[in-house]
Amino acid sequence: MRVHLVDGTWELFRAHYAPRPPHTAPSGKDLKATVGVVGSLLGLLADQEESVTHLAVAFDNPIRSFRNDLFAGYKTDAGIDPALYAQFDDVEQAVAALGLVVWSMKEFECDDALATAAVRFAKDPRVTQVRVMTPDKDLGQVLSGERVVQVDRMRKRVFTEATLKGERGFGPASVPDFLALVGDTADGIPGLEGFGEKSAAAVLSTYPHLEDIPDDVARWTLKVRGAEKLAATLASHRKEALLYRTLATLRLDVPLPEPLEGLEWKGAPRETWAAWCAAAGVQKFIDRARHR
Repeated sequence: MRVHLVDGTWELFRAHYAPRPPHTAPSGKDLKATVGVVGSLLGLLADQEESVTHLAVAFDNPIRSFRNDLFAGYKTDAGIDPALYAQFDDVEQAVAALGLVVWSMKEFECDDALATAAVRFAKDPRVTQVRVMTPDKDLGQVLSGERVVQVDRMRKRVFTEATLKGERGFGPASVPDFLALVGDTADGIPGLEGFGEKSAAAVLSTYPHLEDIPDDVARWTLKVRGAEKLAATLASHRKEALLYRTLATLRLDVPLPEPLEGLEWKGAPRETWAAWCAAAGVQKFIDRARHR
């Protein structure tokens, strides 16, 4: 069987900013993003190629996490459109009404839940593949052969460990080091000045981790443009780089209570699902889901 793990926060933001008409519930509340996420999940459940049987959806609620205690510049909920922020609880209720497992992250982040689940369920011999449904580059660190893969549904691409090595020149274990060097604006990780994606990838293809990179450029065994400056920058900011790597490293110890059997989708609870569809003003969704 396959296990599908969905980045609900990414889906929510994508749906909110998608160029589609607004959607207002009968109560008068803006539910465009929530309805968009539910529509996307219904499409996934109906996708015969994906063959969904076991699925969970993770959300950040709120945006802040333990990482904010480690670094003041880490991402917060500042600047989020109030109409979007107001739907953080709504979307979780909607996904639960569809009969799917919801992981609502508070201390940890959505990506931590996805990473924990991917590694855990990939060890189960009943699982043929774990499919992490997000384009977020953070999740590249849990790719494993053809057993744990990432799926970018919008671009219809599947990323494997081989894809990562082919495009970047380094493996999953170096992803946090890469993000520490180049930064991640979405997460508020600044990276180190001068390190671009090409230069960081070149360095990590030879030295997989920050600790492996010599301070003295004379000891570097690769040629990369601006090597002297890059080496000097890392040598003088190694402490910051290690902190950034900690921020970019996904946790694998999130307390997710469901065993593999708990992720099986048996259909939407008929009355609960119908009630949500009516409250959201999307009666057209009622029969798009299998009922139980």
